[in-house]
Amino acid sequence: MRHKVNNFKPFAAIKIVTPLQRDGFSQSMAQVKLSLAQLRSGILLTASLAAIAYLLRLVPGFNLFSPLVLAILLGILARNVVGVAPICQPGISFAMRRVLRVAVVLLGVQLSVLQVLSVGIAGLLIMMITLFSTFWLTCWLGRRLGVNSSLTRLIAAGTSICGASAVIAASTTTESSDEDITYAIAIVTLFGTVSMLLYPLLSGQFMPEAFGLWCGVSIHEVAQVIAAAFQVSPISGEVASLSKLSRVLWLAPMLLMLGTVSKASQPKSQVVLPWFVIYFMGLILLNSLNFIPQGLKPIIGQFNQVLLTISMAAMGLETRLNQIQKIGAKPLYLGALSWLFISGFSYSLIKLFY
Repeated sequence: MRHKVNNFKPFAAIKIVTPLQRDGFSQSMAQVKLSLAQLRSGILLTASLAAIAYLLRLVPGFNLFSPLVLAILLGILARNVVGVAPICQPGISFAMRRVLRVAVVLLGVQLSVLQVLSVGIAGLLIMMITLFSTFWLTCWLGRRLGVNSSLTRLIAAGTSICGASAVIAASTTTESSDEDITYAIAIVTLFGTVSMLLYPLLSGQFMPEAFGLWCGVSIHEVAQVIAAAFQVSPISGEVASLSKLSRVLWLAPMLLMLGTVSKASQPKSQVVLPWFVIYFMGLILLNSLNFIPQGLKPIIGQFNQVLLTISMAAMGLETRLNQIQKIGAKPLYLGALSWLFISGFSYSLIKLFY
């Protein structure tokens, strides 16, 4: 008796499914390759401008400016003098938004709660009072001068916290135009540079520790703080660095506040905590608990600076000078008044308590 042979093939299903899976995978890979191809030109352009910005700092005189400022200036020149090909636009937008948010997150590696405590109670109080007073007054003056709310908040953040980095971070949580961001960065860089040059001339009125504290709580950029304070003495430089980093730590609460205000001003919108702010705060916590190796921090810091420079080149490429001209000179007056207040007010507090 012949047995009937069972023709069942246990792997037959694979022959049916696999081509479908392969087609789906191939389509996904094709989409990824297409997206990368679309981004490539813009990313190469922004990275090239960032590299030129770093090279320019080797030229005498240009080292007074950070790579961020030089990159944004190069981008503005490229956009408004030479022009930018449409093929570069997707990559430029990617660098200005996605790359920028990653850079903001990595700023958390340089900050810890211990930096705040090392300044001391008196220094911490002076820093907090100066920061919040400057931010509030700048916003109030902006309304009085008729400067748009987005640009006002960017100038307030840049003046009260940490210059261009704060402007960049604040722009990710507010509805800010590229022209507003560029204008705000130019303003805080200008007046921060003026402070860097003028403050050492007044150092004789302070003890070294007090002068360092004044630099740390009132000069805009970290690099400007270090340049001004170390001209006087190493002690001034160390105190200035610690007080400045303690001030930068308030970047996270400021981002939360600006994000909430920005969402609340839009009807029927929910207040959502931005993902990059969560990661930023998480890195601060990890750094405070010493989970990040000391040898890794300088590497991450340098990489973060490169990402910020690429983002600034993209921002410059998105800036049209004719749009800035339409904004007018009022934001410049706002930046000047805010700078005068933070310098004079912190000077008075330090003279009073030190």
